[in-house]
Amino acid sequence: MTKATKAVRKSVIATSGAAMAAALLVGQPASQASAAPAALPSTVSGISAADKQTGAKAHPDLLAEFGGAMTGPTASYVEQVGKTMAVQSGLSNARDDFTVTLLNSPVNNAFAIPGGYVYVTRQLAALMNNEAELAAVLGHEVGHVAARHANKRQKAATRNSVIGVLGTILSGVLLGDGSLGRLGQQVFSQGSQLLTLQYSRGQEIESDNLGIAYLRKAGYDPRAMSTVLESLARQNALEAQLRGTSNQVPEWASTHPDPASRVRDARSRAGNASGITNRDTFLSRMSGIVYGDDPKQGIINGRNFVHPVLKLAFQAPNGFYMVNGTRAVSIAGQSAKAQFTGAPYDGNLDTYVRQAFAAVGGNQQNISPQTINRLTINGLPAAYGIVRVNSNNQQVDVLVFAYEFARDRAYHFVTLAPAGQTNVFSPMINSMRRVSPTEAGQVQPRKLSVVTVARGDTIQSLASRMAYSDAPLERFLVLNGLASNATLRPGDKVKIVTY
Repeated sequence: MTKATKAVRKSVIATSGAAMAAALLVGQPASQASAAPAALPSTVSGISAADKQTGAKAHPDLLAEFGGAMTGPTASYVEQVGKTMAVQSGLSNARDDFTVTLLNSPVNNAFAIPGGYVYVTRQLAALMNNEAELAAVLGHEVGHVAARHANKRQKAATRNSVIGVLGTILSGVLLGDGSLGRLGQQVFSQGSQLLTLQYSRGQEIESDNLGIAYLRKAGYDPRAMSTVLESLARQNALEAQLRGTSNQVPEWASTHPDPASRVRDARSRAGNASGITNRDTFLSRMSGIVYGDDPKQGIINGRNFVHPVLKLAFQAPNGFYMVNGTRAVSIAGQSAKAQFTGAPYDGNLDTYVRQAFAAVGGNQQNISPQTINRLTINGLPAAYGIVRVNSNNQQVDVLVFAYEFARDRAYHFVTLAPAGQTNVFSPMINSMRRVSPTEAGQVQPRKLSVVTVARGDTIQSLASRMAYSDAPLERFLVLNGLASNATLRPGDKVKIVTY
């Protein structure tokens, strides 16, 4: 969540790295033979004035939605790699025609919009293992623009502000399928109101192939496209395993290529060619970057959420997981979902709650509680209302529970649950509390550290240094693109996550 209350708007659930990367994971069974690599699509030869205007208008909203633009040597490095890939597209020979941004977001995410605007998050950059992989991801995104995929998919466009990994737009993924999920999209699909698109299977593969072509032209190892796709697939599988959702395949995933065939196709397209990877340079530039949540946006640690700037904390219910976004925190379980966020506050909690309900209904439904109840939670003035609605023959309870932290500052949960099951969120609602300055000062970010393997180091010993109590070994292997039986040699460089 953002620092200032006024900046905390109604927003989408910021999808997790696993949900974003899941576009890579489903489709035909992995055992099915993959088709021959697709031919390169026709591409445009320049950036139009209209596209430049569209991109310039959307750019500030995207920065706000994804944590803002990072600055400093790492951001400059990413910018230069992105511009190198962009000019390979033929959209323009002028590097200054492109804007390449490293976003301060804990989501595995990359995307491009018309007008020469290309984005990658620090979390996705940290997952990569060399400069060629960074170039591959950025090249893929440029490929979507050069092939005018957005224009070709315009009729299928929906309004949503979360843009998925490698150009895939995921609308309400945490809400799952069914009527509860569809109602949830009305709650959580508000934000910057940018026009975004979901690309087809063919378009995703076309962009893979264009990215590989750009890698060749720039002198990079074209095999990097297959290795970064494989890393994303492994990261998604790990996140699903940690959440206990590995067997759940949401409906939106059916439009995307299965990961095994996509990796095979990318590897086949690259062939036996080689090129530069610049691994050491890449690792040195990534070392020290924030990994996971930024304390400025709050920190998730297991079931606990602490925001040291807003000085608040709460705990998700057992069996639920959280995803932290720039403007909201999502809380998801098997059948019930919630969002924590804020909105402008004039000192009247009753008005605040009713306005939150109005935001839930949007233009689709007029949702308003008959009564608003007042109480105190851990010393905080609070108010709530509940409305039962019908959504595709399913009764759903919508709850808004708000807390006053100051005369001009309030925050709230919106929860969705099957009728009569709202109490699953009672422990979370009752856990909301203020955070003392001392506790706030103890919140530390995780960061990516690059270390040199010493004599006697093993995968297990290095994994034990990871700043995680759950699955440190699995996290270490995925982070470094290593197999469980890999052998490390003294002098090798590897990534670990530390405080």
